[in-house]
Amino acid sequence: MAKLTRRQQRFKEVTDTLVDPVTAQAAVNVLKKALDGNTKFDETIECHIRLGIDVKQADQQVRNTVILPEGTGKTVRVAVIAKGEKVKEAETAGADIAGGDELIERIQKENFIDFDVLIATPDIMGALAKVARFLGPRGLMPNPKTGTVTFDIAQAVKDSKAGKVEFRADKAGIVHVAIGKSSFSETQLMTNFSTLYDAIIRNRPSAAKGTYVKSVALTSTMGPGITLDTSKLTAEAKDFLSAS
Repeated sequence: MAKLTRRQQRFKEVTDTLVDPVTAQAAVNVLKKALDGNTKFDETIECHIRLGIDVKQADQQVRNTVILPEGTGKTVRVAVIAKGEKVKEAETAGADIAGGDELIERIQKENFIDFDVLIATPDIMGALAKVARFLGPRGLMPNPKTGTVTFDIAQAVKDSKAGKVEFRADKAGIVHVAIGKSSFSETQLMTNFSTLYDAIIRNRPSAAKGTYVKSVALTSTMGPGITLDTSKLTAEAKDFLSAS
């Protein structure tokens, strides 16, 4: 058997302390113990939730957004494409990049995507269609479902900067969302996890039958996944949010 690295040994030591059933709080505690002083960079803490949905059915899609109260730990660069005064509104609201047709042309000709979120007003979406095939696969095409197609530019920019994230079930019915960094406190991570989990529960498709949440795991960028007990997660998340 290959010898464990110091990092792997540390993870083994702390994960061996877990007692079934594994709560979200216990998993966060273990991740913090394993990572504190044992990482060379600020690792991302990720949540992976496998849902009991048929993603091939249009009425069983799970896709929405939620604002993580503690943010994501990442500096979000926001771009806005709009017309007239809405461009100035975007700049005033704190958008990193704002423009109109000239910005669309730059994206088209230079493959410019030096931003994490792209917001657009409804009246310019027709012109934006010419770069949809480029932006779409990169997850950057504005969409009304995620609140990135709106005339309320100031609020959209504020939300994106504040930690607004999209959650969407992939082809395997799994939702993958970063809920913070290893430098976050346990309370911050629990707040974000509970907020995300509560939002996913509230977005259960009415057509979904049987067990909705199949499995939940928390992990760090380079660490092993910790599988949680799903039987009491809904109550744990609600209790944590109501107490905070």
